[in-house]
Amino acid sequence: MKVALKNLVEIKSGYSPSTFELMENGPIPYVKVEDMNNCTKYQNASREYCEDVDRSVPAGAIIFPKRGAAIMNNKVRITATNICMDTNMMAIIPNGKIQSEFLYYTITYEKLSRIADTSTIPQINNKHINPYKIHLPPLPEQKAISALLSTWDEAIEKTERLIQAKEANLKGQIQKLISQRCDSWLHIKPKKLFDTITEKNFPDEELLSVTQDRGVIPRSMLEGRVMSPDGTTASYKLIKRGDFAISLRSFQGGIEYSNYQGIISPAYTVLRPKIELNRDFYRLFFKSHLFIEKYLNLAVIGIRDGKQISIPDFLSIKIPVPPLEEQKEIAEALLICQHEIDLLKQLADKYKTQKRGLMQKMLTGEWRVKPEIVNQYMEA
Repeated sequence: MKVALKNLVEIKSGYSPSTFELMENGPIPYVKVEDMNNCTKYQNASREYCEDVDRSVPAGAIIFPKRGAAIMNNKVRITATNICMDTNMMAIIPNGKIQSEFLYYTITYEKLSRIADTSTIPQINNKHINPYKIHLPPLPEQKAISALLSTWDEAIEKTERLIQAKEANLKGQIQKLISQRCDSWLHIKPKKLFDTITEKNFPDEELLSVTQDRGVIPRSMLEGRVMSPDGTTASYKLIKRGDFAISLRSFQGGIEYSNYQGIISPAYTVLRPKIELNRDFYRLFFKSHLFIEKYLNLAVIGIRDGKQISIPDFLSIKIPVPPLEEQKEIAEALLICQHEIDLLKQLADKYKTQKRGLMQKMLTGEWRVKPEIVNQYMEA
């Protein structure tokens, strides 16, 4: 059975900051869209607080941005405590017909972008929320579905915590094996180490994307909506396995390594070693905080939103080049840490894929929960 949201929720909008006396600490978080970046499911904190109970949204409400690019990022949270919101946000408060967590999963699955008007600047108003219909099983089944999906959330969260811990360990190993030695190594300009490759007109090669967290990968591996190139890909650059890709925005996450052959946007510069180097050493070094802060930042030009990498400047700064055998020894040690991280990321991706599959089946009613399980959530 599908039911319009107007029969299931009360809608509340936020208030201007001038409405409140804001403070660094207080009983009620005053939540802005950027505060949603500090959590993944439950919103219980913010950078500013207030004491206005009358304008607050209760715990158990579903909050999300009502305008702008954050809608396309599908930022949806459950309030873990009473909160107040600014004018760029809105809340839907479930009535007794729908469970809060089930509503959260449903809105997350449906996607804010489907609910919103995205013809110009994305926006969501009451007129978009009220008529939107969702699948509504009986309340005990809603609770059972929420409990099942929460199990996957917990597995994902636990795995991502392990990834963070392993990444901190890798950072410590880089400090130990590279940072403390690099000043004593020979330093050479990248233009003497790498050729810049501009091989074009390979329309039959696979289309690749350059990502900060996974390096250069096939576009088919990306989640969500992926923009396809308009028209011909004749200007796209060929990148081979073992090459590196640098962009104007590489100051944010370093230089990416490719394990694939294909074509990438002409906005990237492809680097290919011209002398014998240990690619694994530079794959890890080019992503390290040390490299970004100490070396790559020397090639940054512009300020604020206009910051970018000057490729000619990057090719002219000097970077460390340890002896080849030392490159190999360091890479082997660091790759042990990196391999553990890669396996955990694969596991997290697997859990996320499984969760998406469950949401598709269970939140649409295609799969129903077994009666014996539903009975466990029946109120006495």
